[in-house]
Amino acid sequence: MPVRIVYTDLDGTMVGPRGCFFRSEDGASTLEPARALVDLHEAGVALVLVSGRTRPQLVEAAGIFGADGFIGELGAIVGWTSGTWLDSEILRGAMPDSYAQVPESLLDELIRLHPGRLELHSPWHAGREIDVMLRGKINVTEVDEWLAETGFGWLSMRDNGLVSPANMPDLGEVPHVYHLVPDGVSKGEAVAYDLKRRGIDPADAIAIGDSASDLEMARSVGRMHLVANAVRHPDIAELLTTHDNVVVESDAVGLGWASAVRSAIDGR
Repeated sequence: MPVRIVYTDLDGTMVGPRGCFFRSEDGASTLEPARALVDLHEAGVALVLVSGRTRPQLVEAAGIFGADGFIGELGAIVGWTSGTWLDSEILRGAMPDSYAQVPESLLDELIRLHPGRLELHSPWHAGREIDVMLRGKINVTEVDEWLAETGFGWLSMRDNGLVSPANMPDLGEVPHVYHLVPDGVSKGEAVAYDLKRRGIDPADAIAIGDSASDLEMARSVGRMHLVANAVRHPDIAELLTTHDNVVVESDAVGLGWASAVRSAIDGR
């Protein structure tokens, strides 16, 4: 399969522990991801960063990794290069025009209903344009039902993977990162938008990730790759049964990412 573009998640996929591009999951130093990245650029395959990170964070990361585009806030912002990083589009999905952001009062009540199990993902929650970033361990389905009952059915909670227990030491289990976003906003929808904007056939694209929200990209590309650490997510096994174009790499984080990139370069 000829691949013209790679859409990749960042944290837990392209970068490893502490957001380092040069560390494998066990903390050992590795140059394999960097070598794969250089070969990707030399092969002329476009790279787009897809993340829950904010616009400023992704503009900086795109410059570092040589990406020519980014998708931020779990699909709410699509940016691309045309000499500068000024070209972008905000995808609001089902967010009513009467709202500029998710109401703080709604967030306060949501956190109050989950004492000790849900909180803002500080300090990374700051500076967001559309979505809200939280962490903890909650039942996403129950939260979505509550949102609908309270008149905010246009919002939904998305699971964006696991983070270190050090972020919530009193939780007693590994916390998840969640994004509260409008319906119609997702990594998959944003990838589809970007492919159409670029005039690229979805069959000529692959995506790489490690979470349930990353898996949403599968329906918008020819092939989806999950790094090995993705299968530790409690919902991934069931979600995999709904897709027939997903490859699970044998290695975690950067090494698994490098393997997926090699497949794109080799046309496998």
